[in-house]
Amino acid sequence: MMSISENIKHITSQIPENVTLIAVSKTKPNEMLLEAYKSGQRHFGENYVQELVDKETQLPKDIHWHFIGHLQSNKVKYIAPFVYLIHGVDSFSLLKEINKQAQKNNRVIDCLLQIYIAQEETKFGLDFNEASDILNSVEFKELKNIQIKGFMAMASNTEKEEQIRKEFKSLKEFSKQFPDYNTLSFGMSGDYLLAIEEGSTMIRVGSSIFGERNYTK
Repeated sequence: MMSISENIKHITSQIPENVTLIAVSKTKPNEMLLEAYKSGQRHFGENYVQELVDKETQLPKDIHWHFIGHLQSNKVKYIAPFVYLIHGVDSFSLLKEINKQAQKNNRVIDCLLQIYIAQEETKFGLDFNEASDILNSVEFKELKNIQIKGFMAMASNTEKEEQIRKEFKSLKEFSKQFPDYNTLSFGMSGDYLLAIEEGSTMIRVGSSIFGERNYTK
């Protein structure tokens, strides 16, 4: 079995320079994150607010923390002081809350709108029309403490490569309407090479770095 640093080296050797590797570190102990950190990894993705807050206080300050889980409005305030990028913004009300908490912390918080591209009921996200409506609205333009960087999505959990490719492609196509929002976060351990082929600029990789996930929380 390869070590965490060897896994990171292997992945970074496969991906172009314009693609950011996010090490998905949810449920992983700090020792594992530090091993990744020592090999040069600086972008880490967490799914749970409390866990993220705890890790941020205990780990090096130059880590870029990405919140990649489903974020509830009432928990934004806990991560607003330090979060680097919020991936899963799936409603206008959440966006407004992030703006409010960013203002309180005298920050501009970078966000990605989460787009629903999968053929499954379990995934969160906006459809293409909802996302367009938000981005074209007057109210959105008045939010001064958030910055939309692009879009995030999760493909269907399927073995069918054609379907996954089609879903990724649909997001890339949609994003062309908004050339300023050029960060595309899609692709995980099982499909990141495919995702990069279809235009992803940010991949969220957990088990291929840290080993199979640990479900105890």
